Amino acid sequence: MDDELRAALLDLTKAGSQRGWWHSYRGVLTPVYEDLISLEAEASSVCMWQMGTIPGLLQTGDYAREFIRTTAMSDGVQAKVDALVEVRLARQAVLTRERPVDLWAIIAEAALRVRVKDQGVMREQLSRLLALSQRPNVNVQIMPSDTPPHIGQMGSYTLLGFGDHNDLDVVHTETLTSAVYVEDRTQVSAYRDGFGRLQASALSVEASMDRMTEIRDQL
Repeated sequence: MDDELRAALLDLTKAGSQRGWWHSYRGVLTPVYEDLISLEAEASSVCMWQMGTIPGLLQTGDYAREFIRTTAMSDGVQAKVDALVEVRLARQAVLTRERPVDLWAIIAEAALRVRVKDQGVMREQLSRLLALSQRPNVNVQIMPSDTPPHIGQMGSYTLLGFGDHNDLDVVHTETLTSAVYVEDRTQVSAYRDGFGRLQASALSVEASMDRMTEIRDQL
């Protein structure tokens, strides 16, 4: 994240008289992760396309622990699993605060069918998805596994919007070893258009709830 964007976000935080709760986890979080949490805290909208896992803002504690532990790339992360789970759950406060963020998540069906050692974890996670989908500020769509080739197969990403400060809208993408923030207006617009195409390809919100219920009840 460049210095100009970071400074603008700091100004927004000061304007809201909010001190980032995540500062108390500085010994646990990487600077890139801190940037993402700052963005989520100040965003008015979050649109995310996720191919392989349930988005962090929608995860249960047990699901988060399972995936943090199994995807950790270093012993250092393994030693911080409990703290990282706490952080992931704390991030979810943006969905229930007084002026909650508007979240629109599109999730590949394959992410709902991941086999974990304790399938009760997935059952609980799917129930959590269904419950959160009832909130007026949360929409979840499922991309069926048999959908023809689509733009989302280029990779997962999150588009964070800032309302009247739309010049600050930014896209966050991750790879195995790094994260990238896309801030160029033209490129951000391309990701936004791509998200619209994903919305059109995925099941409707109502049909997605039916699909999540069906998958959960099969476990």
